[in-house]
Amino acid sequence: MKIRIKSNSLRYRLTRTDTSLLAKDGHLREAVDFGTQQLFYALRVMDDEQLSATFKDNVITVYVPKQLIQEFADTDKVGFEGTHGNLHLLVEKDFTCLDNVAEDQSDNYPNPLSAKKL
Repeated sequence: MKIRIKSNSLRYRLTRTDTSLLAKDGHLREAVDFGTQQLFYALRVMDDEQLSATFKDNVITVYVPKQLIQEFADTDKVGFEGTHGNLHLLVEKDFTCLDNVAEDQSDNYPNPLSAKKL
């Protein structure tokens, strides 16, 4: 799971395994270790009807409606988004990059644009 923060926007990108685990277990959590402190970011499935988020005790949590996760996991749906107050929230599948990159992308979703690049 990756997180991107820009201004008032949070973007989570999920690999195939992340998506499966979130649908099965109802939560995901990762950490960034700053040495003396950690920043945690998480996704949690809820019975709510819309996305929401909190930041408490160094944990950013995005709450995702159960219905959205099932559709996300079981179909080709690329992602979903919403707002929580002034905060824009986006959760999407992590596609392989079209360019060569050093990071391991073996668990990413196949990029739908890769066939067009050939």
